[in-house]
Amino acid sequence: MKPHFIILFLLTLLMTTGCHQAKKPDSELQVTVDGSDIKDTKNDEGKTSFSLLNRFPDTDIVIPLTRELDSKDNTFLINNLALLGKIWGLLKYHHPEVGKGKYDWDNELFRFLPEYLNINEIVQRDEMLLQWIEKYGDILPCITCQETAPDAFLKPDFSWVENGTMSAALKEKIMEIYRNRLQEEHYYIKIANDPFYYNFNENLNLYSSYPDASFRLLALYRYWNIIQYFFPYKYLTDKSWNEVIIEYIPLFILAETALEYQLAILQLTGEINDTHARVVQGFNKVDSLRGNMQAPFRVQFIENKLVVTDFYKPELKESTVLKTGDIITHVNGKTIEYIIDSIKPYYPASNESVRMSNLINDLVRSSNKTILIDYEDSGTVKQTELNLYPRMGLNMYRSNKPGYELLRDNMLMMKDLTGYFVLGSMNEKSIDEFKKSFENTKGILIDIRKYPAMDGLFLASYFVSKDTPFAKMTRANLNNPGEIIFDSIPQIIPKPEEGPYTGKIVVIVNEESMSHAEYISMAFRAGDNTVIIGSQTAGADGNVSYILLPDNLKTAMSSVGVYYPDGQETQRTGIVPDLEVKPTIQGIREGRDELLEKAIEIIKNDSIWNEIKRNGISR
Repeated sequence: MKPHFIILFLLTLLMTTGCHQAKKPDSELQVTVDGSDIKDTKNDEGKTSFSLLNRFPDTDIVIPLTRELDSKDNTFLINNLALLGKIWGLLKYHHPEVGKGKYDWDNELFRFLPEYLNINEIVQRDEMLLQWIEKYGDILPCITCQETAPDAFLKPDFSWVENGTMSAALKEKIMEIYRNRLQEEHYYIKIANDPFYYNFNENLNLYSSYPDASFRLLALYRYWNIIQYFFPYKYLTDKSWNEVIIEYIPLFILAETALEYQLAILQLTGEINDTHARVVQGFNKVDSLRGNMQAPFRVQFIENKLVVTDFYKPELKESTVLKTGDIITHVNGKTIEYIIDSIKPYYPASNESVRMSNLINDLVRSSNKTILIDYEDSGTVKQTELNLYPRMGLNMYRSNKPGYELLRDNMLMMKDLTGYFVLGSMNEKSIDEFKKSFENTKGILIDIRKYPAMDGLFLASYFVSKDTPFAKMTRANLNNPGEIIFDSIPQIIPKPEEGPYTGKIVVIVNEESMSHAEYISMAFRAGDNTVIIGSQTAGADGNVSYILLPDNLKTAMSSVGVYYPDGQETQRTGIVPDLEVKPTIQGIREGRDELLEKAIEIIKNDSIWNEIKRNGISR
């Protein structure tokens, strides 16, 4: 796979079973593995085989078991494995003995799998599952277990039990465990210093350089159950979470290389529609495939086109014929639209705006030293072989803007100066100086188009005249996994010790405003005299918890639900501006920051300000 634009095609047509089929581009796509079409990698009988090697670190026992996925046993096998994964997770987080950490629960799965995979009928399956559950002791009545609160924001989902094709005895056993679930400290999930951060305590001794199929199945089970019981936004996913496990079992089992396994995890994390579901640790094979060489310039999607917007270093402008405002249409002979359609399943995101923002740099990235670029320069179509540079030396994520400054206009008096505050560059030591500098200005522009370098919440008190609620949060009830409740304490901006700032506040956001940047924007929005301009933000507000998977891979999820005081969510939607303002290609060519210009205009012009305040959506 030599061209960088094949970055992450891989197993989009892996499934000969019909249980997982990714969306194809409009034209036929040929995916090759070691030079051969992936469609030709099946065995002669049209079956796709896999082998589960169950390794037990405590005994050094290896039990090989080979099965084949074909049209006859496909549905039965996959449904059985899905049911096992759901029951395994239910016991992990509910069973009084399992939840205490009395058993190595990963190994218990591996020990059970060989016999389980040999079953041929549902009655045999259900009896085997009942016997397995009963191994772990009698279920004693729980006198402290409480029913799910009637006003719970999300309630535990046992539709897979109620609607499942399993025996009445197995269903009753599952619900018995739930009714008498563990109420003591859990081994597998703990609160990590804060009620909105979770520590998923997992066995670190089972990792190999590349997990066998049983470990890959464990990865799917572990991830699926964490989302099932603790993800606060499960109700916002595009797909039913109960169906996702069925769809992904073949993809994980048939991932024959470390690269395919890492891509399967990336695609799975994308199913929770959460920008926080990013790569945190590992995924070296994916990173290597994407390459460590990068174009010398920054690109953005502007007016639905891929536009050169800035250079990482001024001296690099001389190394390319492209300039700011040029539109890139093809990379190595493939259209930008074609490449995006092929790789976007591997970029988890809450919404399409932030997905495009997250993948744009990889469109001009490669393991090669050059890529072929087709581009438009003021309407003229051109082509060039573009030199790439090591990513580590480009300072790709550094902000060149000062923390704050006064924006002067020769026609304005001192009282009409505007303060410009870049939250991505400021630090807390600058706050007192900032307040003193801006106290006589007509307005303040707060730029949050990058992740903030500081916690801006205490600055928000500078903009309110009284204690002001600005958000409320949900969290998981660990004594009732699957129940998501609103925290009893609302998020409040305290009244300032001194008088509040009385000028106008304009907050600038875009798709790069994410997580804490969005949370701070909510706080600023609650100010007495604030408007927000720009475009839809990342839609991944709140705290993050991390999920560790076999092969020492780590990903993440939003672990808290964040809502406005009126209950409106920010997940996926993001911070919706009072006035939408986006850059234009013409503005980029002229070297203008059109969002900043509009913000200054709003500060200066009272009629524009008043119109926005009348028609905006400030809460």
